Amino acid sequence: MSAWGPLAAGAGLAAYSLLSWALMAVAPYAAWTVIALFGPLLATLAVSGMRQRHAPTLTACAALALLLVWLWHRGGVDLNRLYVLQHAALHVLLLWAFAFTLRPGATPLVTALAARIQRSPPDAALAAYTRKVTVVWSIFFAVMIVVSMLLYAWGPWAWWSFFGAVLTPLAAVVAFAIEFAWRRWRHPEFERASLRQVMQAWREHEANAGAVPTAAGAQAGSAQDTHWPSVR
Repeated sequence: MSAWGPLAAGAGLAAYSLLSWALMAVAPYAAWTVIALFGPLLATLAVSGMRQRHAPTLTACAALALLLVWLWHRGGVDLNRLYVLQHAALHVLLLWAFAFTLRPGATPLVTALAARIQRSPPDAALAAYTRKVTVVWSIFFAVMIVVSMLLYAWGPWAWWSFFGAVLTPLAAVVAFAIEFAWRRWRHPEFERASLRQVMQAWREHEANAGAVPTAAGAQAGSAQDTHWPSVR
C-alpha cells in the first residue's frame, strides 16, 4: 500500500468527523444529520451481514433503519440522545471485542492478529506485548464511554458533539501512533506490519470467528483460543 492510501483514508476520516460535528452542532434534528451519523454504521453492518450471510444482522439493520425513520417523522424525540447512545454502543462493542479475549485460556485479540500477520504462533515476548496492547485498547474504549457520558450529563451539547465527532477518532489515531512509535523504539525485533496486512489479518480473523466486525467481541475469544493451526 502506498503512502497515499493511509493519507487518503485519514483525510476522509477527518472530513467526515468535521462534517458530523458541524451537522450535530447546527442542525441535530435535520434528516441529513441522522443519515450522515447513522448511515455509515448501518451500511457497514449491512455489508458485513450480507458477506457473512448473517440474517439476524441484516434484520437488525432493517429494524434500526425503520426505527430511525419513524422517530424522525414522529418528532418529539431527543435525537441527541440517539447520537450519544450510538457512540456508546459502538465503544461498548469494541470494548467487548477486546476485553472478552482477555479471559483465562483465550487468545488476546491483538495476539491473534499478530499471529495471522506473521503466519506463525508469536514468541513469548510478542505474546506478552500484544496482550498488554489488548488491555490498553480495552481501557481506551472504556475511558471513551465514561468521558462521553460525563460530557453529555454535565456539559453543553457543543462540547459533546465535538468530543463525539472529532476528538474520539482523533484520540484513536493518536493512540495508534503512540503504540506504533513505542513498539518501534522498545521492540525493534518485532516484525513490522503494513496497514494492509493489519486489515487483512482482521478480515481473516472475523471470517474464521464467524462474526460480523462490530460483533467481533462475542466471537473473538472463541477464535479458537490457542488453536494456532487455524492460522493459515
